[in-house]
Amino acid sequence: MLRSDQILATVEMIQKENLDVRTVTMGLNLLDCRGGGIDQTCEKIRSKIESYAGNFVPTCEAMSRKYGIPVVNKRIAVTPIAFVGAGFHQDDFVRLAITLDEAAAAVGVDILGGFSAQVEKGLTATDREFIAAIPAALAATNKVCASINIASTQKGINMDALAMMGKTVKDLAEMTADKGGFGAAKFVVFCNQPGDNPFMAGAIHGLEEAEAVLNVGVSGPGVIARALERLIHNHPAPGTLQLDELAEEIKQTTFRVTRCGELIGRAVSLSLGIEFGVVDLSLAPTPTIGDSVGEIFKILGVDAIGAPGSTAILAMLNDAVKKGGIFASRNVGGLSGAFIPVMEDALLAEAVGNGSLCLEKLEAMTCVCSVGLDMVAIPGSVDADTISAIIADEMALGVINCKTTAARLIPVPGKEAGDHVSFGGLFGASPIMPIRNVGMSSRFIAWGGRMPAPIHSFKN
Repeated sequence: MLRSDQILATVEMIQKENLDVRTVTMGLNLLDCRGGGIDQTCEKIRSKIESYAGNFVPTCEAMSRKYGIPVVNKRIAVTPIAFVGAGFHQDDFVRLAITLDEAAAAVGVDILGGFSAQVEKGLTATDREFIAAIPAALAATNKVCASINIASTQKGINMDALAMMGKTVKDLAEMTADKGGFGAAKFVVFCNQPGDNPFMAGAIHGLEEAEAVLNVGVSGPGVIARALERLIHNHPAPGTLQLDELAEEIKQTTFRVTRCGELIGRAVSLSLGIEFGVVDLSLAPTPTIGDSVGEIFKILGVDAIGAPGSTAILAMLNDAVKKGGIFASRNVGGLSGAFIPVMEDALLAEAVGNGSLCLEKLEAMTCVCSVGLDMVAIPGSVDADTISAIIADEMALGVINCKTTAARLIPVPGKEAGDHVSFGGLFGASPIMPIRNVGMSSRFIAWGGRMPAPIHSFKN
């Protein structure tokens, strides 16, 4: 049971420290929507989404008002569409994306994920048609996000699919050049993609999931930062506060943040009569000042984000968030850790601008956090093979370390390192990050085939 001082602290988190529930995401199985042709399939998909989610947004808003906790986003994740559209061609998949977009708009959700495929071991003819459709599909829609799982610890890395990813990212950016390449911000490449992740752009409703579930993503970097500041302020004398005590404060604060997410998720679930899935514990920043993971780095002792010590701080933060959150929720899942999306975190973006945070250091930090190279704006002139090679490095980290990693890279057409790009809202803004050794990886990408899965013994 929460003590009265903890309840008052939680109220202060909501009113002053940007505590919110980042997303309530409804997962829907669409496998039974496959009809005899594309027209019938589109109609079944539209009907099922409107049937299950027609009252989803009003219910979330009602629960938000009842408990006084903001719910920032209401989202839908569906079965990876490459499974639903098996046998369809490229143009058919674009039509499926447009149908998903129209259905998402009809029920009023902010965004929809699951325009996805799972190709970590091999590519079918359908997978190739689907991947070819991604640029046109995302350029033609507003709310649809796409993802591809090309690697796993059990299967290794599909290098044929990897080679296609660099070109897909480039095509996405070029087809949305009038929006700064925004299409690439809606596409992410995964290793070990979870089937119950409520966060975009990589949310899917995995094949192992029930017919419909509700998953919740919490937030709270600003809450963690203010809690740490108070603790440090109350221990001004040198030597009176140590790192393990700071980690404990993160755990205690994360516990309360997670309980808020659990409360809202179960209330919406009960009201809609849909099974409650998981709480994703991820510490997700926003571009809002005071809601930054980067700020926590500075509070914990590095004067520049990316300086030596940054990876160690992120490791401790990620671990403390998991420990505090797991005890607060009956079921946790998704990504659950700390996000470092450059464009969505004002202080991380600032660190790119002043040169303290480079791609190589960011990649090292992703070894200990819950996602990967996320929302990184790069020069539009970077070639497709170099982009594929950056993705390959990130996939290798996930394969070897048995963890989820991902890459969401945005080559901004017409802009070079040091220029600035802004997408607005939660997608944020950032200087363009310089990329070294461009054009030096084409022979590696050209091998194709499959990078074998690693040995699962003799680990060190």
